[in-house]
Amino acid sequence: MSNLELGVALFGAMMFLIVIRMPIAISMLLCGLGGFALIAGWEPMIGLLSEAPFSRVANNELTVIPLFVLMGQFASEGGISRELYRSARAWFGHYRGGIAMATIGGCAAFGAICGSSVATGATMATVAMPEMRRYGYSGALSTGVLAAGGTLGILIPPSIILVIYAILTEQSLAHLFLAAIIPGLIATAGYAIAVWLYVRVRPESGPAGDPIPMRDRFRSLRTVWPVAVIFGVVIGGIYLGVFTPTEGAAVGAAATGVLSWTAGHMRLKGIGDALLETAKITGMIYMVLIGAEFYSAFLALSLLPQALSGWIGGLGWAPMQILLVIVLVYLVLGCVMDGLAMILLTVPVFLPVVVGLDFGMPAEAVPIWFGILILIVVEVGLITPPIGINVYVINSMAPDVPMMESFKGIVPFFLSDVVRIAIILLFPATTTWLAGVG
Repeated sequence: MSNLELGVALFGAMMFLIVIRMPIAISMLLCGLGGFALIAGWEPMIGLLSEAPFSRVANNELTVIPLFVLMGQFASEGGISRELYRSARAWFGHYRGGIAMATIGGCAAFGAICGSSVATGATMATVAMPEMRRYGYSGALSTGVLAAGGTLGILIPPSIILVIYAILTEQSLAHLFLAAIIPGLIATAGYAIAVWLYVRVRPESGPAGDPIPMRDRFRSLRTVWPVAVIFGVVIGGIYLGVFTPTEGAAVGAAATGVLSWTAGHMRLKGIGDALLETAKITGMIYMVLIGAEFYSAFLALSLLPQALSGWIGGLGWAPMQILLVIVLVYLVLGCVMDGLAMILLTVPVFLPVVVGLDFGMPAEAVPIWFGILILIVVEVGLITPPIGINVYVINSMAPDVPMMESFKGIVPFFLSDVVRIAIILLFPATTTWLAGVG
């Protein structure tokens, strides 16, 4: 068996292990080490095993990950999600489907300081689910809007997966954060439109809530402006060069911690819980990174990325046709794979292919555009069966709602995502203009 054939075979083996729910880090580690040993020998493999884990995580750039995770944990422990939701509820809840729209707005605002899709969806569910059920919202809409709204946490900066993409591809994190803002706004507006259309077709699914006096609506904004300031300081400071991404993450975590403490919702136990959960999540991410390091080393020896790039180049297809095929591959993989694993496994294979194509834009803009595009596709995977992890998490918090109802509820949001992918494909400036690389 040639090295290339071995690369294809072990990629298939790894996909099988992931599908049968073996931990992603272990799947990549086993296939990576096994393939590396078969090509380079057992002694070089042992040498890689002794050096690669430390060299992968002993990277100052990775410090930004636990800091952004801690920022999200402080926000969760401090009840910031409740205040953001209540403000959105005050302004939109009296419309038909308004409470669901308020949930989308709350998810977008909370995603700006959380960075995790599952955490955004699960946290918002604790405050929004009872309210929607109290007003008679259908199980499909209430769980569907939370599962879809949670995906905003993976796109709206700061995003943990976007941080990993920046490190993996050596791109500017500031440019990527800015590039994600307009698509994030498009996503939020698209989901709100999806709710509006849904309740027009099925009015009984989203009755209007009680109106809130105008004075109370403006009063609710007192809880929103500190979050907007933190977001602006972190993203703006990184982009303007006031501080590095790591320093920006530290500033954001500290500011969110202070906000949660002064609001009176987080005390010493909450701080301890936030630190412990941060350690757990960071450890999981680092294990996946270590597994990806082993698999990437094997992939380089197998020459699979180069062979794929050469094969695609020989097809003679237009660049946009090739990109559409890659997007379709991501959509299929998203049905069975975790988003972080998809980024780590596929970017080293597909990015060289995409960068080598001519899309009529500056070369430095292509990795930024491609990164945001695949991040959006990863979002879609979070609500697509059979995995659809966000749907499973939200459905577990509403045991009276059948799983099939939850998956039916995400259909309008899935269609909204398809439209958004088309917009990003056809108008790359939606990602490159604000980042200043278009």
